[in-house]
Amino acid sequence: MFRTVTDRFLASPQISTDDVAEAAQMGVTLIINNRPDDEDPGQPAGATIAAAAQDAGMAYVTIPVTHAGFSVPQVEAMREALDGNDGKTLAFCRSGTRSTLLWALAEAHDGRDPETIAGEAANAGYDVSPIRSIMNAFAAAK
Repeated sequence: MFRTVTDRFLASPQISTDDVAEAAQMGVTLIINNRPDDEDPGQPAGATIAAAAQDAGMAYVTIPVTHAGFSVPQVEAMREALDGNDGKTLAFCRSGTRSTLLWALAEAHDGRDPETIAGEAANAGYDVSPIRSIMNAFAAAK
C-alpha cells in the first residue's frame, strides 16, 4: 500500500489506524495528511489518524489539498514539514497522487532537478506531468 518515492518519502492512499502502526514499524516518523476531512463518506477523520500517530510516537501534519489545486503556501508548508523531519515521511490522500504532486512541487521549490524528481515519482507509479511546468518554473527560480 505504501509506495516508496525516495528512501525518506513514502506516499499512500487513505490510511487507517492499523496502517499507522505499520508505518511506525517501517521507521516513519512523520505522517502528512493531504486529504480534507469528509472528502468521502466513511473516510477516517484526520483527528483519528493524528491520535494514532501520536500514540505511535510519530509527528502528524495536515496540509489538505482540495479540488482547487495547489498553492504556494501548501508547497511551503510541505517543504517545512519535510525539512523538520529527520526520519521517513509518509504522506497520504485519496490515492497518493496529490501527496506525491505536492512533494514534487516542494522538492522543485527547494531547487532539486525536476527530471530527477519526475523519475523518482515515476518509479513509485506516480505521474508528475500535470505539474511539470510549475516544477520547472520553481527550479529555474533557484
